[in-house]
Amino acid sequence: MDFRELATRRVSVRGYRPDPVPDELLEEILDIARMAPSAANRQPWGIVVVRDEARRRALLEAYAREWMVSAPVVLVVCVEPAAAWVRLEDGWNAAETDAAILTTHLLLAAAERGLGTCWIAAFSPSRLKEVLGLPGHVVPVAMTPLGWPADAGRPKQRKALAGILHRERW
Repeated sequence: MDFRELATRRVSVRGYRPDPVPDELLEEILDIARMAPSAANRQPWGIVVVRDEARRRALLEAYAREWMVSAPVVLVVCVEPAAAWVRLEDGWNAAETDAAILTTHLLLAAAERGLGTCWIAAFSPSRLKEVLGLPGHVVPVAMTPLGWPADAGRPKQRKALAGILHRERW
């Protein structure tokens, strides 16, 4: 499949079969994700892999949606802002952008292999940090369930290219 087809086919899945994701497949997806670019190649990220059912259910304290924990794996992408590149002129920190790029690689790698995911950002960071025992300097950026889809996911609705494109100037 070419990249256009992959990007078009990837959808947010909110229903998962209980079938396990083989270790080798998970490792392959995570290995692809780590190839994501980051500002100044700082790679300020980490991924928490949550497979244990009790721990997955504890994630409901941070994001109370049963469909999320129906997947056999939940991945939590985190960053260490102090380890990220910072733009000198205005102090902008690239940590969350770096994590977003890594998450995109992860979602696309999973979709290419027939697995479903759903980018989740509407969680309680403080509760998530507590459930996962994240150190104070680590910031959770995104979560995604990972598993075999039980449904087709929500159809994509995107703005037309003409609605987002600006030529030469905004």
